[in-house]
Amino acid sequence: MNVILTESVDGLGNIGDMVKVKPGYARNFLVPQGLAVEANTRNVKELEHQKRQMERKGQKVAQDAAAVKARIEAVSCVFAHRAGEEGKLFGAVTSKEIGDKLAAAGVEIDRKKIQLPEPIKSLGEYQVPVKLAAGVTANIKVSVVSAE
Repeated sequence: MNVILTESVDGLGNIGDMVKVKPGYARNFLVPQGLAVEANTRNVKELEHQKRQMERKGQKVAQDAAAVKARIEAVSCVFAHRAGEEGKLFGAVTSKEIGDKLAAAGVEIDRKKIQLPEPIKSLGEYQVPVKLAAGVTANIKVSVVSAE
């Protein structure tokens, strides 16, 4: 029996996949749990329509993300912090500070999207990745200089 998955099922498939399963599995588990619907002509056409809509929406999101990426990469963030003799900072540059600097430059980004594994604690130049929608990643140029 062919069914269209409405939810991802481990070992079976992802949302929107059409899979062949045994009739009892579909009738007794997948359909009652709301994990799948029967693959009749009406449901197949509806699935194709939804896939087309999702594809158009995905293209629009990708275009918007590319525009935001260009704006982000045009910004260079310079932070002046007090540092010791060996270039170690008294404090750190965090994703919140980077997000605030981007906001001051006119680019609003959620600080959780800034992929800074740990705060920057020394002087120098860094490339900090920012995860955007549709798998687009932008890199921010971050410079940390001594304030003295």
